[in-house]
Amino acid sequence: MELIEILTPDFVHSDERGTLVQLVHGGYNQVNAVFTRKGTVRGNFHYHKKNDEVFYVISGAVDVTVTLGEEKQRYSFSGGDMFRINKNIRHSFRYKEDTYLVVMYPDGVELDDGTKDIYND
Repeated sequence: MELIEILTPDFVHSDERGTLVQLVHGGYNQVNAVFTRKGTVRGNFHYHKKNDEVFYVISGAVDVTVTLGEEKQRYSFSGGDMFRINKNIRHSFRYKEDTYLVVMYPDGVELDDGTKDIYND
């Protein structure tokens, strides 16, 4: 079983002016734009109980390691790649290049009670 689902944007249009990438039509309450420097590690095998996360790599390159129980998988992504990590799957990112990406959450990480949907236990 693959622990990461590879996605494609809803729509891509390129012409002499440039490129428009429509990632989704809706369904996300929190959208983050993230820049990370080469050599950085983010995530440190955290997971979410309420949110799946969808990532779109604008530019750069990142290695993603995911685990579920004893199963561990590694993936490499670069500019133009889009993928989903479902809730309860631990994940960590090692950035091979300076990287810009977009992260989308259906419900958002900050919960109404002031806690966050981020777990490391």
